[in-house]
Amino acid sequence: MDIMLFHSVYGLRPAVEAAAERLREAGHQVWTPDLFDGRTADSTEEGMALKDGIGKDELLKRAVLAAAPYSDRGLVYAGFSFGASVAQTLALGDEKARGLLLLHGTSDLAPNVSVDDLPVQLHVAEPDPFEPDDWLSAWYLQMRKAGADVEIYRYAGAGHLYTDPDLPDYDAEAAERTWAIALAFLESL
Repeated sequence: MDIMLFHSVYGLRPAVEAAAERLREAGHQVWTPDLFDGRTADSTEEGMALKDGIGKDELLKRAVLAAAPYSDRGLVYAGFSFGASVAQTLALGDEKARGLLLLHGTSDLAPNVSVDDLPVQLHVAEPDPFEPDDWLSAWYLQMRKAGADVEIYRYAGAGHLYTDPDLPDYDAEAAERTWAIALAFLESL
């Protein structure tokens, strides 16, 4: 499977490269575009400032340019938190997308978006301050209405970015469960 994996607001850090390597070891080809041009953050606030400083339109342009050379292959779009929102936007706009793997995040949907049974898997903490229950319920219904085949996995007590071993949110058990389920999802595509 060809996977385009987008980083969180922390930037392209070792945890993203480690995740990409885990996916490669499972037989996938993985690209990890650096939407922040080498800059990384040490906190969520610093990362949000980086993201906001570059701007939503520029970040989306960078993501599209990173994916464009490979999109004819039928990519699986994936991402962490902010990167998940980028992945969702690209997957819903790419008629050749093979799947969408969301780790720790979602995004708004355009009102008239439509996909043809796009397989979508979301892994998110429970509770998650960035993905509250009401939002997730509405998001799920919108994704289903758009035609996506959605699975949601919740991890009670885990922090927001619980798969990143370099952050305080890290939860080893939840992270390993997430990767086991995500790898099975990717194999099914």
